[in-house]
Amino acid sequence: MNDEAVRDRLRAVEDPDLGDDIVSAGLVNAIEVASDDADDGSGVVRISLALGAPYSPHETDIAAQVREQFSDTDYEVDLTAKIPSDLSADEDVLPGVKNIIAVASGKGGVGKSTVAVNLAAGLSKLGARVGLFDADIYGPNVPRMVAADEAPQATGDQTIVPPEKYGMKLMSMAFLVGEDDPVIWRGPMVHQLLTQLVEDVQWGELDYMILDLPPGTGDTQLTVLQTLPLTGAVIVTTPQDVAIDDARKGLQMFGKHDTNVLGIVENMSSFRCPDCGSSHDIFGAGGGEAFAAENDMPFLGAIPLDPDVRTGGDGGRPVVLEDEGETAEAFRRMTESVADMAGVVRRREVSER
Repeated sequence: MNDEAVRDRLRAVEDPDLGDDIVSAGLVNAIEVASDDADDGSGVVRISLALGAPYSPHETDIAAQVREQFSDTDYEVDLTAKIPSDLSADEDVLPGVKNIIAVASGKGGVGKSTVAVNLAAGLSKLGARVGLFDADIYGPNVPRMVAADEAPQATGDQTIVPPEKYGMKLMSMAFLVGEDDPVIWRGPMVHQLLTQLVEDVQWGELDYMILDLPPGTGDTQLTVLQTLPLTGAVIVTTPQDVAIDDARKGLQMFGKHDTNVLGIVENMSSFRCPDCGSSHDIFGAGGGEAFAAENDMPFLGAIPLDPDVRTGGDGGRPVVLEDEGETAEAFRRMTESVADMAGVVRRREVSER
């Protein structure tokens, strides 16, 4: 078997999102065929693929299809995944981080931090290496929501070692100020702090960094958009019109800065009464999904209004970590959808080069 024979087999593998086979889409970085000396048709086929979203169901399926193409041979398949970078080492702000995903909302009170925490914990549960950066400078809640009591540690060279919880590396303004101290800072101070927390923290090798942005479209969002190479953003809203109006502003903000929006999450979509078993649309119904369709955006999922979410947030154990339950399953589906869309963005970047 030679390189061209390998490519012929790979042309049978379709990308479920790009609508082309992985060879035509430019997703095959390199091929190496190493045949055994026994001359019995066995050996190793080493294939490097441009897959950028670890544990994404769609990319996992692509890898499985690749292996299947060689199941009728005696060749072992050795797969690696890497998105080639156009940035130099000096330009890459976080070279060890494969994907940076911002979770945003146009207004407060829609459960943005809840979505960010469960997204990060859900990715970690899948097996990904995850960092959770609480960039909500004025209202940092992430440490409470994951029961993170351990403070960051400083090293001799003045870098910061982030604490870990549920397999996630954590950083938050809440670690740096008193529990009840308000943060009253102007824009330049916010910019300086965010830059320091990104560059001076030992994030290491991560598959995903999840950023919990503050609500609105202010200085923090601008700093993030100008400083970090975002894979994309997730916009959180509730079904009600007021929240949708503000979510639209967030969508426009990302559009003006040429930032991919991975999709829309509708939080607090319905409440299932534990007594009568019926569902009640307390904040309306379908607003987030309609907003996504109106703007040709992926709809990443609807999260029920569930007391267990509040209990999990206050108690420090994200609901997505539970093995059973409608809400846990909704968060798991959302997590997989976000990972899939991150993969689409990264593969499309390669395909369009």
